[in-house]
Amino acid sequence: METEGGRAARLLAAQDRARALFDEVAARGLVVAGRGEREVSDAIRDLAEEMFGTRQHWHKRIVRAGPNTLHPYADNPPDRLIAADDIAFCDFGPVFGDWEADFGRTFVLGDDPAKHRLCADLTRIFDAARCHYDDHPAITGAEFYAAVNRLAEEAGWAFGGPIAGHLVGEFPHARIPGDKVEYYVTPGSDRPMRRLDHDGRRCHWILEIHLVDRARGFGGFHEELLDLGHE
Repeated sequence: METEGGRAARLLAAQDRARALFDEVAARGLVVAGRGEREVSDAIRDLAEEMFGTRQHWHKRIVRAGPNTLHPYADNPPDRLIAADDIAFCDFGPVFGDWEADFGRTFVLGDDPAKHRLCADLTRIFDAARCHYDDHPAITGAEFYAAVNRLAEEAGWAFGGPIAGHLVGEFPHARIPGDKVEYYVTPGSDRPMRRLDHDGRRCHWILEIHLVDRARGFGGFHEELLDLGHE
């Protein structure tokens, strides 16, 4: 069995590759007005293969712009052309070898101050949520979900998803057996997040921040590892 130090290192290495992928997405200007969401998704898929030989993604590839950014992961809104003043986000789960990453980033194309404020709040609220997690060693998934929602509301946003994170690990985590709710940061997830999994390994978590302004019709998304890589 992989040592805990080895597992953590491999998860961080997968995330580093995902971060490098999205740095290159920004550098090449792939999220640009006039392109369809699916077109951008395919371009990022191809870039992942070009950079890392990645051909497998453990969950559906998401690129959403404008009002489609209000939709949570499970929805499938129709493909939309990205507009010049849009906010857009990407949520990808590339698999690097036998290890999965889960990474989400937001791009603001225009000068709308509200959209830029939301984009800035994504990382600020992510950091505040991580600090809350660090300060509450016995916190459950349900308690952490409630805390993340409070942070969003205090900043003037609504929280856009039914979950605020999930377990991550060796590919594919989606097939972990057992009661699925306990593997998510969501209401009803009443076990402590700091625990061992069914194989006796430490649980590692992804944190998802999905902020929305339903009145103005836009949202944003930020996602990465919660409990690793922030020391």
